[in-house]
Amino acid sequence: MSSLSIKVNIAGRTYPLTIAREEEEMIRKAAAEINKNIDILKQSYAVKDNQDLLAMTALQFATKNVEEIDSVEYENLTKAIIQLNNELNIEEPSS
Repeated sequence: MSSLSIKVNIAGRTYPLTIAREEEEMIRKAAAEINKNIDILKQSYAVKDNQDLLAMTALQFATKNVEEIDSVEYENLTKAIIQLNNELNIEEPSS
């Protein structure tokens, strides 16, 4: 695993990073996604302060992440219940 020094620009500021070489594309895409979201917020709201825009972007991304985690947990729980049901071979009583 080799490391790589890169610079990413987020909200007009440059950040030097040392990363694993295989993470470069993902990190550059993430930075681009942040900048894209900031641009959308600038156009949608009267907010001009980059700190506020970064905070709003972080909140949106964190909310999306929590939603996805909850969805995965629900899906895993559903699968576990179905598997237990199959293992117990529960049959519904006939009327």
